[in-house]
Amino acid sequence: MDVDLVGGARAFVAVSEVGSFTGGSAAAGIPQPVASRRIAALERHWGERLFDRSARRARLTPFGRELLPRARQLVRLADALEQDARRARLRPLLIAVPGLCPTRALAELDAEARAHELFFEFRPAAPAERLDLLHARDVRVALLAVPPDEASWTVPLGVAGAVDLHRGPVHLDSLRVGRSGRAPRRTIRIQPEDDVPHVRDRLLRQRDAVGLPPKQVVVADSLSGAVAEVLGSADLLLCSAAQAVEFGLHWRPLAEPVLARGYELRAEVAPDADRLRVPLHEALARCLGAS
Repeated sequence: MDVDLVGGARAFVAVSEVGSFTGGSAAAGIPQPVASRRIAALERHWGERLFDRSARRARLTPFGRELLPRARQLVRLADALEQDARRARLRPLLIAVPGLCPTRALAELDAEARAHELFFEFRPAAPAERLDLLHARDVRVALLAVPPDEASWTVPLGVAGAVDLHRGPVHLDSLRVGRSGRAPRRTIRIQPEDDVPHVRDRLLRQRDAVGLPPKQVVVADSLSGAVAEVLGSADLLLCSAAQAVEFGLHWRPLAEPVLARGYELRAEVAPDADRLRVPLHEALARCLGAS
């Protein structure tokens, strides 16, 4: 029969210190019959009496006196383990997230996670840096950029500008400057979050296919710098519809190529990702601007 050694030791120590089963059970925070059963279970398990029950007080037998120091040590270790478990549960879970995640959405994600006894510390970073942080174990979990067909969350991309665009999808060949040069040369600026092969390379191939010069589709050094260039010119920002609203820009989808960000939650220890993905799926989607 299995014996609850920790529970039995706790009752044993409490009764021995108080000198009675009634007072000891109260000190241990358990009913007196429970304390008696746990101590009796220990005695059956070890085949010796811990207390002399012929006296009015709970007096230790020689066997009980021999085991009491170890029982106290076991109770102290069990209490220390409980404290360590509480601290570990409250320790922030380091998670690498895209730098474009809005502060309000991250705060809502954090609040929702706390309802599941999870506490986050966010590390905003570019796609390649998020992967490096995960591999170096500087974070336990990361939202990684992956092709849309491998993703749990996808974010459609288009282009946005300070000046309203014509209705309907934007064709890249419509950005070619005619011989007259009357139309302004519009540059599409790729923000760092989209500087990944499944987005950048497909857009550059289409640029070359329709005959745009290389300078008309470029990767920006920073998101804020790219937005500043777009606000002060006819240039376009490759972004999501949600980002366009955030920046006060006019957004249209691309006709070709059809582009989307893809995100997947990865962890060095698989259960870390599994316990976040389902309960926090919607909150993570809001952070990413996913539909």
